[in-house]
Amino acid sequence: MAAATRRLPAAPGLPDALATVTVDPATLYRVSGYSSGEPYFGKWNANRFDDPDPNACGRYGTCYLGTSLAVAVAETVLHDLRPRRGTFLVDVATIESRYVVRFEGQPLILADLTGAALKRVGGHAGLTGSSSYATSKRWSRAVHAHTGNVDGILYMSRHKNDEKAVVLFDRAAGKLRMREASPLSEHPGFGQVGMDLGIQAGAGAISGSP
Repeated sequence: MAAATRRLPAAPGLPDALATVTVDPATLYRVSGYSSGEPYFGKWNANRFDDPDPNACGRYGTCYLGTSLAVAVAETVLHDLRPRRGTFLVDVATIESRYVVRFEGQPLILADLTGAALKRVGGHAGLTGSSSYATSKRWSRAVHAHTGNVDGILYMSRHKNDEKAVVLFDRAAGKLRMREASPLSEHPGFGQVGMDLGIQAGAGAISGSP
């Protein structure tokens, strides 16, 4: 019989000094329904690394971004869709209502919860590969409370698991600002991303050139 899958501990075994990476906000992508007001830090307690505090007024906010446009699209537009014969059918209205938001600002210091760094604090791929968020929310709280006072977490994307994603805590809000917001359908990288991810929509929805 195969060995039982080891469950993630309820909280990570964080060392006194966190393993961190420094990320330039200009390298990150956010797909948003809004062309202003970004970065937006939600307090919904609905996403993977949200603060699970039952008191909404006491929660810290979180903002999710991708390290590539493909990650940002996979984690938002395709998040709740199932492929049909290798393709995702996406409404034209959905594509046309989204914006690609880019940022500028100061370097972000992120807790590294990938690879060897994740293993050393007792984690594994289940942290971001599971559809259950109960444990990952507790890990978020532990990282947020750590004395390292990091700006957020770097982790492996669940919906494009060969690339990384970022969640920022709202205390990082002063370190970045929106540089531009362009319609997703007109973004020059969306054509290639749409082909790579198998997105099919109405004519003109994927108008960006590869």
